[in-house]
Amino acid sequence: MQNTNVALTDPARPDRIDELVAAHKPGYGLARPFYHDQDVYARDLERVFFRHWHCIAHESVIPNAGDFELFKMANEAVILSRAADGSVHAMLNVCRHRGAEVCTKPKGNTRGFVCPYHAWTYSLDGSLRAARLMPKDFKREEHNLRKLHVRVVEGLVFISFAETPLDFSEVERLLHATAGQYGWGSAKVAYRQSYPVDSNWKLAVENYVECYHCGPAHPEYSQTHALEKPAHMIEEMNAEMEARTSALGIEVGSGNHWTNSENGKEAIHAFRYALYEGVQTGSEDGKALAPLMGRFTDYDGGVTSIHLGGTTFLVCYPDHGMIYRFVPKTADTCEMELIWLVKGEAEEGKDYDLEKLTWLWKVTTDEDKAIIEHTSRGVRSNFFVPGPIAPMEYNELRYINWYLDEISRA
Repeated sequence: MQNTNVALTDPARPDRIDELVAAHKPGYGLARPFYHDQDVYARDLERVFFRHWHCIAHESVIPNAGDFELFKMANEAVILSRAADGSVHAMLNVCRHRGAEVCTKPKGNTRGFVCPYHAWTYSLDGSLRAARLMPKDFKREEHNLRKLHVRVVEGLVFISFAETPLDFSEVERLLHATAGQYGWGSAKVAYRQSYPVDSNWKLAVENYVECYHCGPAHPEYSQTHALEKPAHMIEEMNAEMEARTSALGIEVGSGNHWTNSENGKEAIHAFRYALYEGVQTGSEDGKALAPLMGRFTDYDGGVTSIHLGGTTFLVCYPDHGMIYRFVPKTADTCEMELIWLVKGEAEEGKDYDLEKLTWLWKVTTDEDKAIIEHTSRGVRSNFFVPGPIAPMEYNELRYINWYLDEISRA
């Protein structure tokens, strides 16, 4: 048996990842080293993760002044906080003196952050408030916590590690036209759950973006969501869905602005698809789960799906929403976090049943975790050779091509 993978064994060759990219066969999946090589993972972080925008939360998780939460992504820890004036800030959890973590709790409410090492004290916006026993010529303003770029759009908090972040204007416009119609700006988090996955992060994302596997792998999802069919088979259903949406006086946006970073803009693609006849929302029986949100006064039998920046994926139903976050941890591990949104005034136990609300996507994600880990173990084989991408995996093909272009772009 011939091993057709390109070996990555000589660290002295600076172009070895570029050679691996050049050896990629168009229309096929990625070769084994993309999922296990440490140098490839390091480039993933540099050119994908630290370059693009990522949704880390809905702002309702820090509703009050002084609220904070700590988010860990790859080898970075980010403090998300709300200052006294209501503004939202994100900064690295690294003291500007000796590098100790200044935030030692996962979440809470505080007036500021005090480094446990030498008691340097920082405000909620990251500014250095006090540095004990430093000389008179010490300039506090030069030693604030490292701030990250933050955008809050329709309640969603996005961060960028880049010194000069990608243009976010098209993302904002499309989020207003999509999530804005569903009332996400005034929504709240009903539940969150993280799934550790023994897999490279790209295998998890590739699984999410295609529904070729939905029929055999997700029988529960496939009973209600027409996306499990080829696109040409659901065109009529989609047209009927759009007519129902228009009849409600609502125009939910869509648009394909999936682009590489060469033009300096963030990538986003929003598209709509139908549920099967009689299905109102993403639930076990297709029936409503929670109070209608945003501009919706009735169910239109549709879903809006949003792919954003490579690691963020959103699902909008008329009565609840889903945020899917993909977080690299190591070359061989990642995390999927699911966040369920409901109307801000909705009360658990009165307006919605939490178990019913979360049932479908918990079942689906448990199945996805198993599939992804089966695949991760399989592609570890020295003799794994990627096969052709199926027609129903068109979004995966686009994602692979986008990814290869990103890691080739210094």
